[in-house]
Amino acid sequence: MSTTHSPAAALSVPPAQPWWKYGHVWMLIAGPAVVIVAGFVTLWLAVRQPDPVISEDYYRQGLEINKTLASQGEKGLTPAMQGRNHAATPAEDAVGR
Repeated sequence: MSTTHSPAAALSVPPAQPWWKYGHVWMLIAGPAVVIVAGFVTLWLAVRQPDPVISEDYYRQGLEINKTLASQGEKGLTPAMQGRNHAATPAEDAVGR
């Protein structure tokens, strides 16, 4: 009497596969690999496009910009002030009602 359905055959372990055939291994490798590639891209960008050198009188130039803005006075802020005041106006006080 031969039995083809033995309990040992049902519990048999499939043959082992190489590590590269498992998807979760590639998922674990992908994280550090992406970081390394991003590091090289960042290095390439830094070498290709270096930061510009600032002028020796950057502080004086900044002060001149501030003087220019101060000489404009409130004229530069007029649209912002109108928008702010319009938003704060109650509906019953609005023009045209």
